[in-house]
Amino acid sequence: MCGRPRLITGGLLLLPVALLMADKLSGQGVRLAPLMVAAPALAAVFCSPAGVLAVTLVTVPCVVLTAKVNLVVGWANFYAQLGALLLISLGAVGASRIRERRENQLAHTRAVAEVTQRVLLKPLPPQLGDLSLASVYVAADEEASVGGDVYGVADLGGQVRILIGDAHGKGLAALETASYVVSAFRRAVRRRCSLCAMVTDLEEDFTDDLRASSVDRREDAGRYLALEEFVTAVILEVPDKGDGPMLMVNLGHPPPLLIDGGRVVPLEPTAPAPPLGLGDLGCDGPRADTVDFPPGATVLLYTDGVIEARNRAGDFYPLADRLPTWAQLPPQALIEAVHTDLRRHVGRRLGDDVALVAIHRAKAD
Repeated sequence: MCGRPRLITGGLLLLPVALLMADKLSGQGVRLAPLMVAAPALAAVFCSPAGVLAVTLVTVPCVVLTAKVNLVVGWANFYAQLGALLLISLGAVGASRIRERRENQLAHTRAVAEVTQRVLLKPLPPQLGDLSLASVYVAADEEASVGGDVYGVADLGGQVRILIGDAHGKGLAALETASYVVSAFRRAVRRRCSLCAMVTDLEEDFTDDLRASSVDRREDAGRYLALEEFVTAVILEVPDKGDGPMLMVNLGHPPPLLIDGGRVVPLEPTAPAPPLGLGDLGCDGPRADTVDFPPGATVLLYTDGVIEARNRAGDFYPLADRLPTWAQLPPQALIEAVHTDLRRHVGRRLGDDVALVAIHRAKAD
């Protein structure tokens, strides 16, 4: 009958009855009938239209019985009170119906968004050659479970390319931008060109998708989208066998962290490039850094929602300082430990989307 827990509905049904009993016990000096109109009004917040109607059907006889106890049946005030109750109840039924319709629409929208998110963030394969992978994603808009952080992996046969990105903004607005990045990444890797050439194609495809998305919008809005939407990203190319170095292109993103034994080393780019969508601000094309990735080490990719998370005292989350504690953990356990510790550090809901990707290179047998 009600969309909320039955306990709340039962309480609202008992409220006018309780007021009726209290009115009888208090005598004619105190009249509690006017308080009964609160029951249908509160029911509009918690119950379905049928639930509101049920609460009204209990409240009306209680109001009449209270009037009889106080000997006011037939008075003008009694009819005014009864009319007000009926009007409030009618409005409560309508409000409940509107609320229920909007809740259903919102639930449908969230379901569509979550399906979209699952399509974008396909689960990473746990094993590719000598590489073990794991990931976690948490949206700042936790009720919708969507946001602008993305990751992806492509197995090119001998080489694995891994993307992590963070779209400007958060929630559904950032989700659209993030979807263009993932789509462009999947198209670019199919061309099987060099990493730098792939990043150039990724920039062009992403920018084209942004412009195309504004076709049905006003011209001013389209210009704003083209100028303001961007995505920071890191793209790695890692041999799936052996101990060869990996290539890295950093597009304005926080540097990956190499965890090797008890050491945590930030992999800073030697020639950082502007974020995707702002490629025309850079003078040269993207450059790839060559980075050692020894067997037994782990590379952790993350978005700025991790390192910019603050506790109640305003302190940032010290990711690099915490990682030596978990250096020996496999990828899945590592990201779960970071996620749990991050939640504990913040102590409340996250202020930004969070994505983590861990890549571990197995030691030689």
